[in-house]
Amino acid sequence: MTTARAAGARIAAALRRFWRVTILFPSVLASGCSPAQLVNALVSHDDFELITDRPYGNLARQKLDIYTPITSDRTKPVVIFFYGGNWQTGAKSDYLFVGEALTSRGFIVVIPDYRLYPEVRYPAFLEDGATAVSWTLRYVEEIGGDPARVHLMGYSAGAYIAAMLALDKRWLGGDRERLHSVVGLAGPYDFLPLTDPMLQQVFGTEPDRALTQPITFADGSASPFLLVSGLDDMTVRPANSMHLAARIREHSGIAEEKYYEGVGHVPLVAAIAAPLRFIAPTLDDITAFLKGSI
Repeated sequence: MTTARAAGARIAAALRRFWRVTILFPSVLASGCSPAQLVNALVSHDDFELITDRPYGNLARQKLDIYTPITSDRTKPVVIFFYGGNWQTGAKSDYLFVGEALTSRGFIVVIPDYRLYPEVRYPAFLEDGATAVSWTLRYVEEIGGDPARVHLMGYSAGAYIAAMLALDKRWLGGDRERLHSVVGLAGPYDFLPLTDPMLQQVFGTEPDRALTQPITFADGSASPFLLVSGLDDMTVRPANSMHLAARIREHSGIAEEKYYEGVGHVPLVAAIAAPLRFIAPTLDDITAFLKGSI
């Protein structure tokens, strides 16, 4: 009976979260809010400290936000999170819910902006990502972080950035060795040929297209990876995660995988937000991997 009551309580809690989202969704959208603003409106803003628009370079989009848990003063592991948006859209403020979720699990979270198409094309967003990571490593102790526990994480196009920085030695130099682990959510890692005209524009500056692909650089020397995808993702097929994980392991590297039935591209990351965690165990799996790798 105790087990049945516990299961009933979990179901009831999930239903309450579902109805909260269902009731609020139309009213928030009617006010002109984006889906990201909706999710951010549903999370607590009271359990972290936030520093916004810290410059990591001299350009307008070379700024980052820093989320710090309101806990003891001891040093904490750091997650640098790169958002998605097909290398064309996105803003660090859209992912406040990611910052809140990870600080609730004891991580300092750094979310950089980076330059986007059509202002720039490949590899400018990787250059920005590398600069943001190097800035974080330089100032990690100043922001309360542990220099031995710095992790990369990204979603969609941001997972591409995180993977390229961790795998391709061109971008971070010696700083690459300081990364403890990498988490990729629904990332494009193996997407040749470039049949999409927009992607042909974004990556058209590189004549050797293989050099734009994370899987090309999976030689087993990178930090451990966790690759997470929804099996109903029609935007970035889960085969990207499967192929990269297999290639890393072929070269004796470490790659864990998580796949969720019935979960698509956006729900995978939305499930990180507190009111939407009934969708998929995204946050629990990320936390278990990061803390297990520490």
